[in-house]
Amino acid sequence: MPHKAVKTAVVTGASSGLGQAVAVKLAQHGWSVVAVARRADALAETVEIAKPADERITPMVCDVSDPAAVEKMAAEVLEKFGTVHALVNSAGVNTPDRSFANLSLKTFEHVMDINLRGAFLCIEAFLPAMRKQQNGTIVNISSDSAIQPSMKAGAAYVASKMGVRGLTLSLNAEERVNGIRACAIYPGDIDTPLLEKRPTPPTADARKKMLQPEDVAECVLLAITLPDRAVIEELLIRPR
Repeated sequence: MPHKAVKTAVVTGASSGLGQAVAVKLAQHGWSVVAVARRADALAETVEIAKPADERITPMVCDVSDPAAVEKMAAEVLEKFGTVHALVNSAGVNTPDRSFANLSLKTFEHVMDINLRGAFLCIEAFLPAMRKQQNGTIVNISSDSAIQPSMKAGAAYVASKMGVRGLTLSLNAEERVNGIRACAIYPGDIDTPLLEKRPTPPTADARKKMLQPEDVAECVLLAITLPDRAVIEELLIRPR
């Protein structure tokens, strides 16, 4: 049987929650994974959790909302691995200030900077390499609130995740001719640390009924391992 070349994926927000689950899942399935997040100590936990596949994870500290930091991170990734076959934009934040009554411009911009600007900057950084190889998959983690907005999600979060949806659809419209495909995943409630940002965090019993990070990680794995001829453009997943 011919040797199958190892593929490289960059996963943002990989220090906790969904991003961490995606990084670990891909490493366990043989991918070389660049785990990106702002905190080195939290990334070390991701590497530890991935054992015995931890050798496949390369942690990189980067604030995805900082153009210079993203440019530096991408350059290091491409120098080390040569190219990137998959980019998973999973970095995301929310705020307890979810209504227009208490949402400030500063808070709104912070949410947009991480959720939307960060996704754009990472896409911009890796698109040239994907175009060059005429191949690549970009998975953007959006939210079911991008399809059905709710007060529970909040105005800033909804706006950012609708923007992520727009980025994804635009990628497929423009880049499919270059062999690049994009998938937007719209999860419902997931039991992750982000829930602590709710004005009233859910109870332990409520969390048990939610999606788990590994459920959505399976969706990411499907999106990036389908034959190149196929693309999941949008995927809505909710608790049963």
